[in-house]
Amino acid sequence: MTYKRFEDVPVWQAAIQLAELAEDFLMDADRLITRGKQDQLDRCSLSVSNNIAEGFERGTRKELLAFLYIARGSAKHDAFL
Repeated sequence: MTYKRFEDVPVWQAAIQLAELAEDFLMDADRLITRGKQDQLDRCSLSVSNNIAEGFERGTRKELLAFLYIARGSAKHDAFL
């Protein structure tokens, strides 16, 4: 299947859900974790969808794959915070 917009790609949609879950967690855990950890979790959760979108817009499969690997790294970073 060929996608015309990155917003239609299921993995981008899942990444947006990840960012929303992280935001919900951060709101609930406001005083339980340090500000630095809050900032790091917020940035890495957003970078997953941002890298998928950027790779999609680059236009070549090679560049898309490179950005998908970066997005995967950001997603794994979330798991270890």
